[in-house]
Order: sequence, then structure tokens, then C-alpha cells
Amino acid sequence: MKMGLFGGSFNPIHNGHLHLAESIQKALQLDGVVLMPAGQPPHKSDAAYASAAHRLAMCRLAAQAYDWMTVSDYEIRKNGKSYTVETLRALHEQQPDVEWTLMLGSDMLLCFDRWYCWQEILTLASLCVISRTNEDLALLNAKAVALQARMCALGKKTEICVLSVRGFPVSSTQIREKVQKNENCSCLLPQNVVQYMDEYGLYRLPNENKE
Repeated sequence: MKMGLFGGSFNPIHNGHLHLAESIQKALQLDGVVLMPAGQPPHKSDAAYASAAHRLAMCRLAAQAYDWMTVSDYEIRKNGKSYTVETLRALHEQQPDVEWTLMLGSDMLLCFDRWYCWQEILTLASLCVISRTNEDLALLNAKAVALQARMCALGKKTEICVLSVRGFPVSSTQIREKVQKNENCSCLLPQNVVQYMDEYGLYRLPNENKE
């Protein structure tokens, strides 16, 4: 079985995230994609950063529309800082027969060799890197080749795929700003996520919260 791992803060999850997940799932013919929301950084304010429980709930709501998409609370349940290598070790222990593909943004690939235990990550999962503009394709492909060469020098093979996917023009930051300005952002998120945010007053200024 081939599965994709898509991690992030998902604060909130939006149609751009879902568009990327669907594009990769189709391009690589993955059997499924696991969304894995990150734990809550202690320095983030409540207005800017929804609780782990809320972000997990929104991911689960968004995943309902895709029969190949599931949500994991592993990094939310884990105490302390979550390292990607530790997450992949745990996934391999739980599902040893699964081939994992780690889904990354272009900026993450460029600094990937500064990640904790990056060489081990490349033995535990393939990488799929997303290019949202053709301008960075050459740079990303060169970085992929360089990383593969360094792994080859260690006697290890790894797969790094660079995909060009048309970006969905939205970010979680923009959505939070729109909510604080009482602007309509319903076209940027799944409808059930919009309803959830409204029900719990997420991302509103403190004096506007419903809770």
C-alpha cells in the first residue's frame, strides 16, 4: 500500500491544502493520504492559533469529502516537539507494509538537509515536493538530485519527486485576517469547516469570541 503523509498546522485547513493533497494523490496514484495536524506551539496566541482539538476537528470535517483521506492525531497527542523522523518511525512500527511519501512544500526541500535526522527520513519515506510556479522548478530539481547523490554516497537510494501543481491562491493567514475583519471567506474552505469556525468563533478578536 502506498500512502502520503501531509503534515502542517492546518490553522485552518482550507481548499488550497485539499487541492494539493488531491493533486499528489492522483499524480502518484496513492492509496490514501494522511493529514497530520501539528501540536500547538506555546508562544502562539489563542486569536492567531486555534487549539489542537479545534484544528483536528476541522481536518476531520474536511476529510469527509474524500474516501482516500484520513486524519491522524499522533503529533497532537505526542508530548513535546514532534520531529518528522519520529513520526515516520512510529508509522512504520504501526504499519510496516506501507510505503510512505512525505509531502513537502518547495521551501522545505531547500532546507531539508538541515532537518533532524534527514538522512533517516529519506530511508523511511519518499519525498514529493510541490512547485507552485515554474520559476523554481530548476532549483528544486537540482536540490533533489544533490540530496539523492549524498544518499547514494552513503550506499542508500531514495526517491524525490518534484511536481508542478497550480497553486490555489489562499493561505491560512489570509483566512484568519478575513475572519477578524468579518469578511466572507466561505469560498476558501469546505462548508462544514466554515460552519465549525462560526460555531466556535475561531480566529475572531477576543471580544468577538462566542466562547
